[in-house]
Amino acid sequence: MNNNISVMKRNGRTESIDLDKIHKVIEWAAKGLDNVSVSEVELKSHIQFFNGIKTEDIHETLIKSAADLISQDTPDYQFLAARLSIFHLRKKAFGRFEPPRLYDHVVRMVEDNRYDNHLLEDYTEAEFDQMNDFMDHWRDMDFSYAAVKQLEGKYLVQNRVSGEIYESPQILYILIGACLFASYDKERRLDFIKRFYDAVSQFKLSLPTPIMAGVRTPTRQFSSCVLIETGDSLDSINASASSIVKYVSQRAGIGINAGRIRALGSPIRSGEAFHTGCIPFYKHFQTAVKSCSQGGVRGGAATLFYPLWHLEVESLLVLKNNRGVEENRVRHMDYGVQFNRLMYQRLIKGGDITLFSPSDVPGLYDAFFEDQEKFEKLYTQYEADDSIRKKSVKAIELFSLFAQERASTGRIYLQNVDHCNTHSPFDPQQAPIRQSNLCLEIALPTKPLNSIEDPDGEIALCTLAAFNLGALENLEELEELSDLIVRALDSLLSYQDYPIKAAETASLSRRTLGVGVINYAYYLAKNYKRYSDGSANKLTHKTFEAIQYNLLKASNNLAKEQGACDKFDETTYAQGILPIDTYRKELDDICSEELHLDWESLRTDIKVHGLRNSTLTALMPSETSSQISNATNGIEPPRGLISIKASKDGILKQVVPNIDEHRNEYELLWTIPSNDGYLQLVGIMQKFVDQAISANTNYDPAKFPDGKVPIKTILKDILTAYKLGVKTLYYHNTRDGASDDHNEADDGCEGGACKI
Repeated sequence: MNNNISVMKRNGRTESIDLDKIHKVIEWAAKGLDNVSVSEVELKSHIQFFNGIKTEDIHETLIKSAADLISQDTPDYQFLAARLSIFHLRKKAFGRFEPPRLYDHVVRMVEDNRYDNHLLEDYTEAEFDQMNDFMDHWRDMDFSYAAVKQLEGKYLVQNRVSGEIYESPQILYILIGACLFASYDKERRLDFIKRFYDAVSQFKLSLPTPIMAGVRTPTRQFSSCVLIETGDSLDSINASASSIVKYVSQRAGIGINAGRIRALGSPIRSGEAFHTGCIPFYKHFQTAVKSCSQGGVRGGAATLFYPLWHLEVESLLVLKNNRGVEENRVRHMDYGVQFNRLMYQRLIKGGDITLFSPSDVPGLYDAFFEDQEKFEKLYTQYEADDSIRKKSVKAIELFSLFAQERASTGRIYLQNVDHCNTHSPFDPQQAPIRQSNLCLEIALPTKPLNSIEDPDGEIALCTLAAFNLGALENLEELEELSDLIVRALDSLLSYQDYPIKAAETASLSRRTLGVGVINYAYYLAKNYKRYSDGSANKLTHKTFEAIQYNLLKASNNLAKEQGACDKFDETTYAQGILPIDTYRKELDDICSEELHLDWESLRTDIKVHGLRNSTLTALMPSETSSQISNATNGIEPPRGLISIKASKDGILKQVVPNIDEHRNEYELLWTIPSNDGYLQLVGIMQKFVDQAISANTNYDPAKFPDGKVPIKTILKDILTAYKLGVKTLYYHNTRDGASDDHNEADDGCEGGACKI
């Protein structure tokens, strides 16, 4: 290697390259790592050095050289590349490797309007020095390379125009804690901050994108998911579109319920005109969704919901289809189609489904969600009424069209509205669930707005986080972690701003949270369980029982301290009903595990003191946050032992956790013979989860005759999910012959914020 190469320093001076210094940096980064070769990284990088190279470019060359060596057999290169990246990141942020004193850093950042000035108003210099002592900056060395690139790309406070970064990860974690516990009394809050910091910085708790990117900055909107329901009037439709724009601009993923909009040809103003139907208004919503790029963090995205029995359904089901012309397609949103018991019964019995415009059948739309017996009575009554406009379609044809479009786009989703209301934390007579969200795990009450200022409308927000199952030593840890995350997220509801009154009123009166999980695949692998053979059923039952129980207990304890949420009386919990009372009993046939915790004492406590939060659980996708924790996605099986993640920095390789010890225990997605075992596990989880679950169905055409997935197989899985009480189905993934380790669904919720 030529030692005469000149290097341009960060300050503009030039000097000869110092190979010894480069060697020491790589050696430092390799400390304690297995199967990594300092000399191999040096060799790969030296080839790319040239005269006049900048020190920054040297760093980036070293990082890339290490990252290129990541493989199943040499996974620790992901940590070597990460440490080199952290070294580089800190140099860029602070001009040196050692992070600054926290108080000095916060003062400077508040002066530059990058941090919220309440930090300096709420905490003394001495308290910041205590927080400074809480931080362990060496925890930065526990990140994988993919995690550091995500931190740089999405989470660390930065100038998105110039690319300058202003903080390091441990500062991010401690300041999120400082913001969320600022309102607590001074005797306790530093203790909460320390425990919360330890939990998130050691990857026991995983936080969503809006919290990681936003809490500590002057922007105060951190809810991941926003549910907006539109009425059938122009005023309501326009108010909904305005609400969408406001929330898309603030990083939220959107769910739109447009099921009330009347069908094409319906009379307007007593027949003075006829209605243009759903599609023009769906296009209006699509324009609103795509109007903002969410500050460079993510692009706007939404899922729009409508019932299977809508008169226009045959046109609506094909809106994402690549065939057809622009006039009859609305391709840049995803769609959630709503089913219930009667629709499935018609399919099973070989019957017909009758399509109506909601405007022509009074009471039917509301009964669809609120009362299944009333819906069936009205539905058959309207079917027999010859004066009502309607169309009859064979159930098998309609279900097959749904399955076909779901298979071809991957992005036509399913909501079982009866399960969402019968196995729900909300009393459907007072607060029915009429929609889900972009990623189909939120199930909250909504009401249409008649204007942007409408005091009677209700926009539902949900604030997310997740337990890292792979990082738990035992289920007893969930008690402490539940207390921390419920307190933190509940504080966030009062701390954040609300651009629309209907969202503020709903959020502060219901105080809904959605805590999920990441790293479930690793959790199964390290416990020697599999998705496909039923071996994970009892473990999953025991685990999700502990999750829901401890979160309810934490919310109950918080209610004793701060009071129950204002609309606690609209929950089924207020009636003494728990999730263990309302699940589909068919689950007992696949998992007979007993309950292990004292639900009856908890029931009594909840009836007496209430809950601080109407909901506690929702299982979300976690594409980005799982990478931060070097964990597997949500509840999903990995596609390969190494997954390839596309990012603006190029291809990122992420290795499944603890591959050396558990390589043979991981069950990979495309080795799983069918969706049966996975759907059983989702059903078991849903027994305890009070909102919904982002559950996918997966198909490998090569496993079927002629290389085609039969529609009847897709319909069988949809029926199985319904039978087991599953509330929603998210992606339909088809193995496309590409590399097994590429996740075709990566870009989905990434568009919105629900991918935590």
